[in-house]
Amino acid sequence: MGMPGRAQLVFVHGIGGVRDAGAERRAWLEALAEGARHAGHADAVSGLTQGWLAETHFANYSDLFARVGEQGASEHFDGEQLAFLDTLVCELTDELLLQAQEQGDRRALRVIEDARSQSRNSTGELQGVGEPLRMVARILTTLLQLPGLRLAGQWASGWPLLGSLAQVGRYLDRKMQGRQGQPLDVLIRERVLSSVEPGLPLVVVAHSLGSVVAYEALHHMTQSNRLFVTLGSPLATAGVVLQRVQPRPARTPQSVDRWLNFWDRDDIVVCRPRIKDWMLPNRSGIVPLTRRVDSDGIWVHTATKYLKQPAVAGPIVEALKQ
Repeated sequence: MGMPGRAQLVFVHGIGGVRDAGAERRAWLEALAEGARHAGHADAVSGLTQGWLAETHFANYSDLFARVGEQGASEHFDGEQLAFLDTLVCELTDELLLQAQEQGDRRALRVIEDARSQSRNSTGELQGVGEPLRMVARILTTLLQLPGLRLAGQWASGWPLLGSLAQVGRYLDRKMQGRQGQPLDVLIRERVLSSVEPGLPLVVVAHSLGSVVAYEALHHMTQSNRLFVTLGSPLATAGVVLQRVQPRPARTPQSVDRWLNFWDRDDIVVCRPRIKDWMLPNRSGIVPLTRRVDSDGIWVHTATKYLKQPAVAGPIVEALKQ
């Protein structure tokens, strides 16, 4: 149980394999502490890592995907799921193209045009049932050769990235069944909701697919959320993700007092978000405020990369100190 006056911090992870909740919680807290130090909150570092500033929970739903074949083999994709992946990759490609055109980046333009040329519409008839899947994987492999993404090093080829992106579609496929025939999306949201302790001031930090899960879960909560932070969120891909979230039309959850959304230019899952343009405000007039951060080095699409940023860590710590 939490201490009187102490806040609670809930982490919600994104795409990827099965996770060790304890190890992930420590890694996220250490990254947040590093970011807090650089943001001028050195006094909060020990409070974060030792637990007296906030009671921290890591909402882990990764094992639920393992039960529906998250590895990305072709036999696990039906036509609707493949169509989702195809549309998602097309949106990501179009956003990357727009960004390269605005920056006049000729190297990036060549890579993106190469990826676009691999579309099934330009190669004639498909060769076997696995060809559409292989085509999408080839496009992703090509996009990973973009200058910023090539240095990121998180995905060696399009296949593991495809398997991770497929989790977004599986969550949004309301017909997908999980344990004992219950809807997968319901089971996943329950993991998040069960991580929240009633009565303690709440701050939610959600990454990647976790931002979609947390967004929907917060619509089922009446408990006030001081700050909702989304990192590398696919909510920005309006045509394929935002149009599928519930409830509709998309709006900021009523429980959210403030929403900060962060994106990195070299994060292929995000591209350039415009959530504010497509998200209706809640009754308090709250809409997501988007800020860009630029991370150096490898593994850009990770929560820890974002949490080490002072611009991300600062507001989180300030909300916990309230």
